[in-house]
Parts: sequence; structure tokens; C-alpha cells
Amino acid sequence: MADQATFEADITEFIPQLYSAAMRMTRNPSDAEDVLQEALLKAYRGYHTFSAGTNLKAWLYRILTNTYINSYRKQTRRPSEVELGELEDLYLYKRLGDPDSSGATRSAEEEALDQFVDTDIKAAVEGLPDTFRLPVLLADVEGFSYKEIAEIMDVPIGTVMSRLHRGRKALQRTLWRIAEDRGMTGSST
Repeated sequence: MADQATFEADITEFIPQLYSAAMRMTRNPSDAEDVLQEALLKAYRGYHTFSAGTNLKAWLYRILTNTYINSYRKQTRRPSEVELGELEDLYLYKRLGDPDSSGATRSAEEEALDQFVDTDIKAAVEGLPDTFRLPVLLADVEGFSYKEIAEIMDVPIGTVMSRLHRGRKALQRTLWRIAEDRGMTGSST
């Protein structure tokens, strides 16, 4: 059992990551702040139930994800601002890779991604329904395992695997259409 007196010290390192995740979920800075604040309040109130020695980051992400899901189920969606800075950073990092490495080590996927503009990829991710977008973000941006995502989203691991597969396939279809429109696939349209 964790001590509420150490709550702030224990979670401080995760706050920037949690805010970034809240931004990707809500797509709006003020909504992200609200969801994060509510999630941290819930985490503080329930900190005595956290088992010390287990994955604190996953526990916090589960609270954040549940807070997001619960708050947005109740509301109708309003026009949103798109800002996925962290995804852009990850994409650029993966594109740049090791500066000392030669182009020979780049995969065909990496070569193809060079043809896309960051906004294309962001738009494709943003276009996913929440059911698929959240698992894709948690797995491919945040780096959580299937088991951790299942715990965070409170769904069976098979559901996570299915949603990830379907989300990634939807991304693939969207990016393929963009590639075809730009004549990058070698097939005539």
C-alpha cells in the first residue's frame, strides 16, 4: 500500500508524459489539462490502494484513460484542435535514427515514410475512431505492452490485440490512399 504523503514525489516524473497522453486523447490543451487534473485527483484519493512495487506509470495511465473515456462518453464532441507534438517528435526521431548509420540500414517502411508529410501521418492517426486510436497511441507512441494496455483500458488482452490490429490496418489503408493519390505506389489510378 502506498503512502499519500509521498504521492507528489512518486508521480512528478510522469506528469509530462501524462499531459502528452491527455493531449493526444483530447486533442485540446484545456481539455487535456482538465482530464489530467481530474485523473491526478482520483489518483491521489486512491493512492492508498496502489500496491508499491508495481507499475506506477501503468496505474496512472489507466486512471487517465478511464477519466478521459468517462468524461467524453457523457459529452457530445465539440470541434477540436489538433496538436500531436509528441507523435511528431517520435516520428521525426524514428526518421532521423542514428546519424552515423548509413542509408543501407533503413527499412522499406522508413523509406516510404519519408515520402509522407508529418501532417499526413497526424491526420491519419487523428482520423481513427477513439476505440482504435487510444490503443495505437498507447502501444506505438507510449510504448506500453499489450498486457499494460489491457490493464490501462480495462479490457481483455485479446481486445487490445484486435483493436491494435484494426487500428494499424486503418492507418495503413489511409496512408496507402495518400500514397496512391501522389503516385508513390507505382500503380495507376
